[in-house]
Amino acid sequence: MNGVVKVTKDKSNVKRYARKIGRMGNSLGVSLPKSLAEKLNVSQGDEIEFVENDHGEIVLKKVRHSQLPDNVRPEVLEAFFDVFEEDEGILEDLRDR
Repeated sequence: MNGVVKVTKDKSNVKRYARKIGRMGNSLGVSLPKSLAEKLNVSQGDEIEFVENDHGEIVLKKVRHSQLPDNVRPEVLEAFFDVFEEDEGILEDLRDR
């Protein structure tokens, strides 16, 4: 999957990277240009996540692993975040009052 990296800038000074998708075993994959890997501070073995925003755009981020305190169970924290996401509108409404 090595090849030419096409980097362009549009009028808003946004960098765009173009890569071809290749086969990786039974999956599809794409390699990251060196400059983008450096910007993301990722190297082989790191995890990245793809986040879709409200505009349908996909944002690429390095996964940040953090150590939980001994007294916090991961499933409790996950449940907290699920509730927070469900009630985010209510919390924003309370904040704006």
